[in-house]
Amino acid sequence: MRYYAHVGAGEASLLVHRRSIVRIVADEKADPHLRARLAGALEARRFASVHLGLPRNRSYTTYVDLGRPYATWNVFATPEFSVDPVTHCFPLAGCVAYLGFFDRARAGREAARLAAEGDDTAIEGAAAYSTLGWFADPILSSMLRWDDDTLAGVIFHELAHQRVYLAGDTAFDESFATFVEQEGLREWRSARGLPASDGERAAHDEAFTGLVLDLRERLRTLYARELDAPAERDAKAAEIAAFRERYARLRAGWRNDDRYDAWLARPINNARLVPFGLYDRWVTAFEALFAQSDRDWARFYARVEALAQLDSAGRARDLEALAASPADRK
Repeated sequence: MRYYAHVGAGEASLLVHRRSIVRIVADEKADPHLRARLAGALEARRFASVHLGLPRNRSYTTYVDLGRPYATWNVFATPEFSVDPVTHCFPLAGCVAYLGFFDRARAGREAARLAAEGDDTAIEGAAAYSTLGWFADPILSSMLRWDDDTLAGVIFHELAHQRVYLAGDTAFDESFATFVEQEGLREWRSARGLPASDGERAAHDEAFTGLVLDLRERLRTLYARELDAPAERDAKAAEIAAFRERYARLRAGWRNDDRYDAWLARPINNARLVPFGLYDRWVTAFEALFAQSDRDWARFYARVEALAQLDSAGRARDLEALAASPADRK
């Protein structure tokens, strides 16, 4: 109950401090850089509803200055010798692999409690926050650290969750929203006469994620051997050290792209690997489904909703078939 009270108070604070973006943009006394960023975000918001078929509501039409670097801090946990996350289940949202806190100190106390029970833990800041449409979510000051494309993409991503959301299937939900984000951003740039985004950064993201997922599978295989605890700890440390070496070799070919260096600079454990792969497992399946829907958003959403009605086994079977489809996805 204390956790629910904390989350409720945090959400209430966001709602109370919302300011109309239209009014901020029209206010000549407001910071000109803020006005320009928010005007661009509002254009992307309109595009989402008019061209991408996403919900037309008050979400992302208001702004909140948080006065802190992140909207929430998410606590991830796994057993010491497992890569499977400790999950938490809630009404409506279903089961998720983390607990989110609006206060960094509360997140730290929860992580310490789980660590005292023997779990690996990690705390990751989140710049965006969504109520899946239950409230009119604002654009947050923490989101303005991103460039214009990333900000627009996140708006498309979060509105996609409002369009289709399946409680308890994170890979389905996040892969669907990630596809809408990526395709929506491509169409958004095209509509403004801009060239396609440079694929180099996306390729680096994919390569790094693949490296992390490889480490996770190596650790999964290790833990299945059921060694005694000291030997397992030593083997775990060796796998993580070897991962750092593989990253160093990969990073050597990236010129000035140092985005993941800070991630590597922190201690690595099972819990820090949990978020990887959740957002893109089925993206290629949704790419194929969009192509098969003749790139028509309404038809695409109808087919996504049909997938959501299947049981988990049937849905996984259909997604695997789509991911293996030779259909042209461009």
